[in-house]
Amino acid sequence: MEFQFSMIKIPEGKSFLVQKQQFHDLTGVHSDKNYELILISSGSGKRIVGNNISSFENGDLVLIGPDLPHSHELFEKYRIHNPECFVLYISKTLINFEMMDIPELELIRNLFRKALSGLVFSGVEVSTAEKQIKQLLGLTGIESFITMINLLKTLAGIEQQKILSLTPERPLGFYRDINQIKVIYDYVVLHIQDVITLDIAAGLLNMAPGSFCRFFKKRTGKSFIQYVKEIRISIAAKMLSDSELPIAQICFESGYNNLANFNFYFKSIMKMTPTEYRKNFR
Repeated sequence: MEFQFSMIKIPEGKSFLVQKQQFHDLTGVHSDKNYELILISSGSGKRIVGNNISSFENGDLVLIGPDLPHSHELFEKYRIHNPECFVLYISKTLINFEMMDIPELELIRNLFRKALSGLVFSGVEVSTAEKQIKQLLGLTGIESFITMINLLKTLAGIEQQKILSLTPERPLGFYRDINQIKVIYDYVVLHIQDVITLDIAAGLLNMAPGSFCRFFKKRTGKSFIQYVKEIRISIAAKMLSDSELPIAQICFESGYNNLANFNFYFKSIMKMTPTEYRKNFR
């Protein structure tokens, strides 16, 4: 599993950018420094947003906040066609701008707050948003900005909204030393079935265990032990959704040697048992 950190460059003088992309640009778990509104125009598959793994279909519309890990993976039968999708990148500097503090934009502010955990839209209103996204491709200047604001108004007014990440993700933008955190993440994923100790993790960054604990907690907002638990459970959730493996086997393959502990940690993080998760996903 490869984790990527990306930054789509929004041209100078613009606060947002809309692109028509090949679907393969969305694959691989990654995060971006902008807000992303992703419209899947064809194909279906599975998506990962934070700690959530769920299916998507043609017409899927998701708003993802900055630094939230996510990916989209097509089912096999759709891959040969490499379908296209539409992505609207919105600079987070625009959302932090004082204009967003005015009372009339409260619904839009709330929209972007929810997007920090990933937000999926459904219902008949999605077709209106789809038209506005495609319309943005041919606009520039103030006309494009007005259309973008109208699009946000449409999104805020959609009744069927669902927050995707089952547990709030600490935005990766809080990680000041992102490359060092990535070293730890890569090691944990590659050795998920092994005993992962604090001493090993500290050694990867040439730190003493005590210094590493303080460093990691300050950068991520969580302890190293909690971080490892969340990665294990995230991997287990993917196996529950992608395979027919018995839960006991998934328990061991995600690094737990005790089924009771696995069930306890899974429920504490995902807010449901492994059995309930698999049933709900199916």
